[in-house]
Amino acid sequence: MRDPLFDPIKINQVEIKNRIYLPAMHLGMCVDFEVTDQVVEFYARRARGGAGMICVGFATVDEMAGNSLNIGAHKDDYIPGLTRLAAGIKKNGALACIQLNHAGRYNFSFFLEGKQPVAPSPIASNFTRETPRELTVADIQSIVAHYAAAAVRVKSAGFDAIDILAGTGYLISQFFSPLTNERKDEYGGSLENRMRFGLEVMQAIRESVGPDFPLIMRMNGNDFMPGGQGRAELQEVAAAFVERGSVDAFCINVGWHEARVPQIVTSVPRGVFAYMSRGIKEKVSVPVIASHRINDPDVARELIADDLCDMVAMGRSLIADPDLPVKAQAGREREIVHCIACAQGCFDNLFKLKHVECMCNPEAGYETQGMCRAAEKPGHILVVGGGAAGMSAALAANRRGHKVTLCEAGDRLGGQLYLAAAPPGRAEFSQLARDLAIQMSITDIDVRLECKVDESLIEQIKPDAVILATGAKPLIPPIPGIELAHVVQAWDVLNNNVYTGHRVVIIGGGAVGVEVALFLAEKGILSADAVKFLLVNQAEDPESIFKLATRGTRDIVMLEMIEKIGKDIGKSTRWGMLQELKRVGVRSSIETKALEITAEGVKVTSEQGEEVLPADTVVLAAGSVSYNPLEEALAKAGIVCKVVGDAGQVGLAFDAVHQGFRVGCEV
Repeated sequence: MRDPLFDPIKINQVEIKNRIYLPAMHLGMCVDFEVTDQVVEFYARRARGGAGMICVGFATVDEMAGNSLNIGAHKDDYIPGLTRLAAGIKKNGALACIQLNHAGRYNFSFFLEGKQPVAPSPIASNFTRETPRELTVADIQSIVAHYAAAAVRVKSAGFDAIDILAGTGYLISQFFSPLTNERKDEYGGSLENRMRFGLEVMQAIRESVGPDFPLIMRMNGNDFMPGGQGRAELQEVAAAFVERGSVDAFCINVGWHEARVPQIVTSVPRGVFAYMSRGIKEKVSVPVIASHRINDPDVARELIADDLCDMVAMGRSLIADPDLPVKAQAGREREIVHCIACAQGCFDNLFKLKHVECMCNPEAGYETQGMCRAAEKPGHILVVGGGAAGMSAALAANRRGHKVTLCEAGDRLGGQLYLAAAPPGRAEFSQLARDLAIQMSITDIDVRLECKVDESLIEQIKPDAVILATGAKPLIPPIPGIELAHVVQAWDVLNNNVYTGHRVVIIGGGAVGVEVALFLAEKGILSADAVKFLLVNQAEDPESIFKLATRGTRDIVMLEMIEKIGKDIGKSTRWGMLQELKRVGVRSSIETKALEITAEGVKVTSEQGEEVLPADTVVLAAGSVSYNPLEEALAKAGIVCKVVGDAGQVGLAFDAVHQGFRVGCEV
């Protein structure tokens, strides 16, 4: 039976070997707009993994279009690097595409040496907190010419196709949207006028590259901006661009950066936005690519087979596992390491001006380094602990040729990844636990579950080195009344080991506190199936269903001593989790200290003075401390010992995976 994911497809005159399109992503790997070896090897690795077409970028069309971490296409000086990048992709089996873009009001004056970003109208950006300068008609015509010149450069560099970004709130979509375009001339007002800049850009590019060169337009299916462009108008836009003969395919994006709908994090269901590609596919006669949270071949196949799209965009999925396509085609799908949409290494890194990394793939971004080389003298490595750090260390050490024994005290591998997966919208963390366990199972690593490691076992195994990945244990704050029966640990709540009463006070407003609050707030709400049933059968009005789906049966108060809830949560994820706390009715009290726990509740002090918050259950979510009982004994015995993950310093799962991998590569 044919596999729809691996059927060839044509865009214009170019045939693509399969339906997998790696879309342009910010990588933060260029230096002064120049393509680096890091960029070339990153994409070459994904090409070797079997993607049909790889789109790099975005690439800048002029000096105001982006920043020096972007690929430069606005000068001839950059053509040699662009040529090297296109060749690196093509010689490894994929077609090479490049995205051209101008950020407009989404650029920062910081990157422009103090110059004011430009836009259709001088409307402040909630994303940058800056007000742009309004473009003149002469400016607009100049930018159109810059797009065309950049297109000539990238075609001459050997790229097989060009992707033009006309969504996400960047310049072309700023012209499209009445929210950011208040012009009174021929570039503003009616939809036809608001499309004019984009149409001129596409026509200029078409004239510069010829009729047979594939042009892909990455546009939104919905801006998710109140008062902006919704599905119906954007479908009109797509149809108009095809009618004018300037677009050969669409890649459908969702939302603007300032939209309040989560788009890329783990709470977003797999393939949920494909209904937008379906809506555009029904209006146009060219291929349509669905995108966002398509991290599994079965999801991708279903979307294509059900006519929601013609191709799928897999970006972060191929950061997590570059070999996803070849594994899927070879029937080795259980070996795929899935992107779990944690955003810790990709998006959060970019906010810190760091290059892209990946929790699930510690080699992503380091393709030039050859991190895991064969050991000169293979030995026997004992790994203590089967969480994220332990499995990552064991897999790396095994790749180097060591004999590896991993001992886990519990009855399954995965450790705290399963705790992280317990709150609503976080289930993908358990996918990583399963994926790492499967990676272990296809090696010769000796895995011993329910195995407590002590000095006698170490003496029996006689390892050449030990990697301690024993994790952490909950921190017990010194609060009077902590021993009372209605006081429970957050970990026990997340593991469903305890029941809670109606009134819950959570002590601790960091990541664990937020997660347990959201977990408890789900108690008593409608399930997804119930929501669909009631909605489809019009059993209740939508407003009532919304309330029943978001307000549970618990009355929850969360206490935090500092001035900020969720301070240790990554920027990409935090805003959505705080938004959800508000939606489900969790009350937060910052700069509040718990003084005492009593049978009636929690006595606290804050700027408002002292008060007692009534509680049937008090949940301790004050963080965790390293658990590392073996290091001292190993040192005394003269055994080489490395400590990784929370056992050394409590951190994120990202840190645990990366530390484990690096130590496994070095031991």
